[in-house]
Amino acid sequence: MAGVDEAGRGPLAGPVVAAAVILDPDHPIEGLADSKVLTARRRERLAEAIRAHALCVSVAEASVEEIDRLNILQATLLAMQRAVRGLRLKPGLVWVDGNRAPVLEQPVRTIVKGDALVPAISAASILAKVQRDAWCLQVHEQHPEYGFAGHKGYPTAEHLEVLRRLGPGPWHRRSFAPVREALGVLR
Repeated sequence: MAGVDEAGRGPLAGPVVAAAVILDPDHPIEGLADSKVLTARRRERLAEAIRAHALCVSVAEASVEEIDRLNILQATLLAMQRAVRGLRLKPGLVWVDGNRAPVLEQPVRTIVKGDALVPAISAASILAKVQRDAWCLQVHEQHPEYGFAGHKGYPTAEHLEVLRRLGPGPWHRRSFAPVREALGVLR
């Protein structure tokens, strides 16, 4: 059984990241939980344990261009498809966090709040969030004026102010209303 979850649907910038994880029942990982309730340090440690002890993991993305072309839901489902297809073992069943699932070869079930209830989904949640946060830190290193280390791309007051002042960067999702508004202000 594979667990699947995503990170990065709500932000105004960057890829949406999905992960698929098949845990090893002989090597349970203590402390798995919804990535949103864990500290960044705890997520990093758990990500290392997941990569070391899971039977297999796969992390995939849908790009900003795909998000703008398809819409965020379809891009999220695409990233999930890519993550499941990237598993070196083919799962017999896929559990997806939430109430929408990608079309897959395998049977798929959805579960709302699955990232808190199903360990494999928790593991996927953690891997997706760790990769998404790493992307934000990389952008921050190159363009600290945008503040990605703090807001992680979410539409905080700080991020919206920077958008108004500096305009969107190439990593911003043009299909999202605050980014479109910032583009309009600059014209």
